Amino acid sequence: MGSLFRSEAMCLAQLFLQAGSAYECLSALGERGLAHFRDLNPSTSVFQRKYVGEVKKCEEMERILGYLVQEIKRADIPLPEGDVTPAAPPFKQMLEIQEQLQKLEVELREVTKNKEKLRKNLLELTEYTHMLRVTRSFVRRTAEFESCLLTNYEEFPTLETDRLADYNCMHRLGAKLGFISGLVHRAKIEAFEKMLWRVCKGYTIVSYSELDECLEDPDTGEPTKWFVFLISYWGEQIGQKVKKICDCYHCHVYPYPSTPEERRTVMEGLQVRIQDLHMVLHKTEDYLRQVLCKASESIYTWDVQVKKMKAIYHVLNLCSFDVTNKCLIAEVWCPVADLPNMRRALEEGSSESGASVPSFMNTIPTKETPPTLIRTNKFTSGFQDIVDAYGIGSYREVNPALFTIITFPFLFAVMFGDCGHGFIMFLFALFMVLYEKHPKLLRSQDEIMKMFFQGRYIILLMGLFSVYTGLIYNDCFSKSLNIFDSHWNVSQMFAVEWREEDMKNQYLMLNPNATGVFIGPYPFGIDPIWNLANNRLSFLNSFKMKMSIIIGVTHMTFGVILGGLNHLHFKKKYNIYLVFIPQLLFILSIFGYLVFMIIYKWLAFSAKNSETAPSILILFINMFLFPNKREPHIFFEGQMVLQKFLLSVAVLSVPVLLFGKPLYLYWLSNGGQSIGAYRKGYRLVRKESEEEIALLRTHDIEEGSSSLDHRHKDEEKEEFNFTDVFMDQAIHTIEYCLGCISNSASYLRLWALSLAHAQLSEVLWAMIMRVGLRVDATYGIILLIPVSALFMVLTIFILLVMEGLSAFLHAVRLHWVEFQNKFYAGEGYKFTPFSFQDISLHCNRYIA
Repeated sequence: MGSLFRSEAMCLAQLFLQAGSAYECLSALGERGLAHFRDLNPSTSVFQRKYVGEVKKCEEMERILGYLVQEIKRADIPLPEGDVTPAAPPFKQMLEIQEQLQKLEVELREVTKNKEKLRKNLLELTEYTHMLRVTRSFVRRTAEFESCLLTNYEEFPTLETDRLADYNCMHRLGAKLGFISGLVHRAKIEAFEKMLWRVCKGYTIVSYSELDECLEDPDTGEPTKWFVFLISYWGEQIGQKVKKICDCYHCHVYPYPSTPEERRTVMEGLQVRIQDLHMVLHKTEDYLRQVLCKASESIYTWDVQVKKMKAIYHVLNLCSFDVTNKCLIAEVWCPVADLPNMRRALEEGSSESGASVPSFMNTIPTKETPPTLIRTNKFTSGFQDIVDAYGIGSYREVNPALFTIITFPFLFAVMFGDCGHGFIMFLFALFMVLYEKHPKLLRSQDEIMKMFFQGRYIILLMGLFSVYTGLIYNDCFSKSLNIFDSHWNVSQMFAVEWREEDMKNQYLMLNPNATGVFIGPYPFGIDPIWNLANNRLSFLNSFKMKMSIIIGVTHMTFGVILGGLNHLHFKKKYNIYLVFIPQLLFILSIFGYLVFMIIYKWLAFSAKNSETAPSILILFINMFLFPNKREPHIFFEGQMVLQKFLLSVAVLSVPVLLFGKPLYLYWLSNGGQSIGAYRKGYRLVRKESEEEIALLRTHDIEEGSSSLDHRHKDEEKEEFNFTDVFMDQAIHTIEYCLGCISNSASYLRLWALSLAHAQLSEVLWAMIMRVGLRVDATYGIILLIPVSALFMVLTIFILLVMEGLSAFLHAVRLHWVEFQNKFYAGEGYKFTPFSFQDISLHCNRYIA
């Protein structure tokens, strides 16, 4: 509780690490996560630091590990997972791990390269086999060649006669007839044929046919449709052109046998070679799988060890060497409560390394602002993240997350008040809480699911509080629940007031003053009879608007009180008198009085005398207008005098806020006596501000650091600037006074979003469920199933997801702007310890 209320007390420590044991000491510190290291070499480039070579070696090993993980994934071998991370390896083991990984990479790359060559050869032989099988029917070396030629050239009917003449002429001249065969991609066949026709001027015979089965594309690895072609040509010159065109279109060209005997011999040879390649490829894959399986057994350990080594060397680069280069000096921020653990870690590291001189640490005084450490658990971390998104808290100031645990889900529930919707949200969060250790939830890569899982406890409380406010509103899927029976007796009105002619009216009014009509207040929440009333909306609007004002003023006042606790903690007693008390008087004199009138009217007036009750709005407006005539309706005697007194207090608080603090600091800077007797407890909050310059001119400012006081006084030679202090205070005063008005109005969003959610829920019920329930019994049961499914889907996506997100964002705004700006500066920086706990426990990060 103490750590969540304020950040932990920190101290600056100096570590003296012996060169031989620095690695082991940092390894022990990393396992515990105690120290936030500072960079003592800010002017040195990253590439010029002492351990940059070791960092590069670790990065090289990370690259090899990434390659191994990808190959293991490609082979469908499950990656081992571990819940316990192995310790960082000894310094000497780094070279052994590097050597093992390099040997494994070389072996894998060689085996993989051979495998790819075998697969490519197998694919080429398979293509060659298909080509020979398909082209067997293209050309016959028989006496009927001319007739076949005419058949093949039906694509060019205008040249049939010339083709025979040209062939006979070329044959008599002794021109050589050549063949080129191969495979071409399906998408290129049309352009390929046109190019052959235009370049070779028709002195080629092209035959092609599509393969029935898909073959693998060697470039992409995807199954692709191919065409087998056979080109006949005359002369070497045309043959050279055909070969160049084939190369241009990336055709897979294979030699074409000239005789049937040669074709049979080639086919038989191909079958034998294909069988041999299948066998060799199978053995190669088995060997590759064995190597990968063996590597997968150690991949988890290697991955964690390399990450830890790299982290240690990164931290070593932040340290500086002493003049003898035998000792490393590091400066760390450490929680005061963890100083004994840090000393034990240094002793453990020194003993593991066997160093003759142990490493040690000293705390050193400093005037720098320490980092902020808020210890959280799985329940409070989500609420702390909401606060940290606004800004990391300043050192030792009040942490709003402790109160946000209750106020955030409550304000959300006020806007989202429906016990049915809240119960569905509660069940969803309860499922994630019960199965929070499930591996799929822990290692989910989906961003939306990760966001829901990290905020599961926030959603759980939001759903639980929504059930509560839904019962207060008596609203469940836009319908009321008659749990305790209505306390309005309608039948009694017939005996008292209603007559037969009254039954002709569309609306009838219940008289609560009639005997036996109104029994008393409903035990919990709103009476269910209001769900049937015509003026239900007016009644709920009045109730929710007043409730929003009460909640808002209470929330803001609580923020001002927390600001006072900050002033007390930092020993700034003058801020109690000149800032906190005027702020509290201002907000209570105006808006606290408004809340008082709302509650007083609820308690003092009932249905019997409600007609004489004064209007709160008129009274509140007249409080600032000072009307000449006396108000006829007031709550109590002396109310007008009380209003004038409260307004005077509020008006007088403004100049105190505006001038009090600047004048006091100006008087203090000129040698005046400070307020309070415990000035020694003052702590630096904002460095080099005008306020601190004024305070540092007095004695005994910093607690228990006299030597630091003298040094600080020597360094602080700046003069106090009254103008800057006054302008700063004027801005804060104007912001606070106007903010009280605007922030109070901002809390009316609680009423507006609650109204919107209720009306949207009612519209959804009227347009969907009511239609399904009004159908007669014959088809009603059949129709009710899809109607109910549609109703639930729209309820989840519109009312739970969209409306829930809207209410969530408005609740965040109310905390950030209206609540936290009353006391929370958020100008600190986070305590980020050197820790191995953040190291990933699985290897999925290597997979893109």
